[in-house]
Amino acid sequence: MAATIEGQDRVLAAAQQIVKSLNTSTNVDTDDMLMILSTFDNRLSKLSNFMTSSSSSTPNSAKAAAAAAGGDDSFVDPRFEAAEQLILHWNSPPNADPDSTLDYLAAVDEIIQMTDDLNLQPENDLVMDRAEAALQHAMAHLEDEFRHILIGNTVPFDAGRLHESSFIRRCSISSSAVEIPDFETGTSSEDQEDVSSGRYNHVKGKSLGGDEFSLDLVYPDAIIDLREIANRMIRSGYEKECCQVYSSVRREVLDECLAILGIEKLSIEEVHRIEWQSLDEKMKKWIYAVKVLVRILLSAEKSLCEQIFVGSELIKEVCFMETAKGCVMQLLNFGEAVAIGRRSSEKLFRILDMYDALADVLSDIDLLFNDESGEMVCSEAKGVLDGLGEAAIGTFVEFENAVQREASKKPTQGGEIHPLTRYVMNYVKLLVDYSDTLNGLLEKVESECEPDSSRIDNGDNLEFENVPPLGRRLMLLIKSLEANLEGKSRMYEDSGMQYIFLMNNVHYIVQKVKDSELQKLLGDQWVRKRRGQIRQHATGYLRASWSKVLSCLKDEGLGGSSSNASKTVLKERFKNFNVCFEEIYRIQTGWKVPDAQLREELRISISEKVLPAYRSFLGRFGGHLESGRNAGKYIKYTLEDLEGYLLDLFEGTPLVLHHMKRKGT
Repeated sequence: MAATIEGQDRVLAAAQQIVKSLNTSTNVDTDDMLMILSTFDNRLSKLSNFMTSSSSSTPNSAKAAAAAAGGDDSFVDPRFEAAEQLILHWNSPPNADPDSTLDYLAAVDEIIQMTDDLNLQPENDLVMDRAEAALQHAMAHLEDEFRHILIGNTVPFDAGRLHESSFIRRCSISSSAVEIPDFETGTSSEDQEDVSSGRYNHVKGKSLGGDEFSLDLVYPDAIIDLREIANRMIRSGYEKECCQVYSSVRREVLDECLAILGIEKLSIEEVHRIEWQSLDEKMKKWIYAVKVLVRILLSAEKSLCEQIFVGSELIKEVCFMETAKGCVMQLLNFGEAVAIGRRSSEKLFRILDMYDALADVLSDIDLLFNDESGEMVCSEAKGVLDGLGEAAIGTFVEFENAVQREASKKPTQGGEIHPLTRYVMNYVKLLVDYSDTLNGLLEKVESECEPDSSRIDNGDNLEFENVPPLGRRLMLLIKSLEANLEGKSRMYEDSGMQYIFLMNNVHYIVQKVKDSELQKLLGDQWVRKRRGQIRQHATGYLRASWSKVLSCLKDEGLGGSSSNASKTVLKERFKNFNVCFEEIYRIQTGWKVPDAQLREELRISISEKVLPAYRSFLGRFGGHLESGRNAGKYIKYTLEDLEGYLLDLFEGTPLVLHHMKRKGT
């Protein structure tokens, strides 16, 4: 009770001082004074209650404060003393009790206001020192509490939920990706068909905040407390400490998120030492992480800064910049390492995926880092994007050169499709998926340098009309492939097999073009020209393989008309025909024409040449030998026999014709 009376006396003394300073009559009763104070500040009741309770333990604090301020006659605002006592004697964390937290923050507000007021009154240096000491004590506590709330209320990063979202499915790497082999190292497969690059499925035209996926980084209830604390620290001039706490905590969270996404901290040298298989996996994770980081994590991080640091644009920018810069630079450093790394053809598709991924979020990066301090990040991102673009074109050029240089000396068995042809056409077929990207990059290159006229002839100029840059480069690339195949065809001693080899390979090229978007890119004229080449190779084959057989069935050298032709010469002719046909059968059943339609068309072409000639020769001269002894020795095959045997050609399994007598002889 005594403490209560003393507290009221102190309140009344404060009121008398205020009334005096306002030149108000001192003839005011107790109730009037309390009314004045209650209207002066509605927080006085709480502070005076605390002051009353604390005065019981330190009854002489007011007198001591007055003495410290310059003597017993000096006046110290009791609200200041109450706030000072609450701050200096606070032992429990403010978040333990919401009401007490409000009391604590009200006390901090009182001290902040007091320091502002005392700045205008230089004569109160001692009180100012006390206020600054209390404020420093409060800021240390709030800094710890800010860190405690921020860490304790961070929402765990749920990568599983992220993977299940439709947004992420649109920017993920295909799970059915098939590895592109490196023919330079001899690992290309003859059976490789319809390979996939595991293309990054980017979403064009999306801007920051335009996606349906949202992410809470901190539980919403905690944001209110963080905002209140940040507000006091900034008002007190402790914005640097507040930013440091926020940025250090959030940086660690973002680092952990990147680790969950599979992103490691690697130097450029470490990236360059990674084997391709491992590097390919890291590149795929990078592509995925870029989209997640920029479109989801940093977008949410920006929003969190805006919610906590209300009313201070500079603080928002600084906190976001200090939080986000490190993880963005970590990703960009990896991109730079890839861009300046060794160029090899198997990397092209993944580099293009990285380029597309970064290009897709570049506008979002500009929006996120749209202040002066963020210019460095935006500039770095643009630089890495340009580097990846240059790496993609450089890798494509390296691929072109590799096709020209490929000099394997082992011919394919049976004149089949060469592994180089399969590799190049599958590779080219995949490049069409990147037409927009490559056309843009190639246009830039072509605008900066003169085209290589040594690789272009008049025929090319005609084909190049109205063809986009990628189409022109692919035409030249396939031309290089065809020239390489011409050289490889000469490894076969049999000229007939040379034509079969070229026919098989050109047909494969045409089919790959027809069965994809390549036909639109290269044009119908280009396809018609290659079809003409296939017919030329087929004609060359017929001439090389069957001219000798057909020469056995000509009338020249038989010694007259069909009625008086020499039997000896006829026997020799039929004998030579049998030998030649059996030799072709033995050899060319082992040759391979993989395409069923092409194989059938080639057999028909042979039949149209051989069967009519054999029918005519047999009809005109067969009777001369059939009546004699051993006729079956010379006329071994009927027309039906030959027609059936021709169906065995080009199956890739060598067969032998047994010397058997004709049926019925």
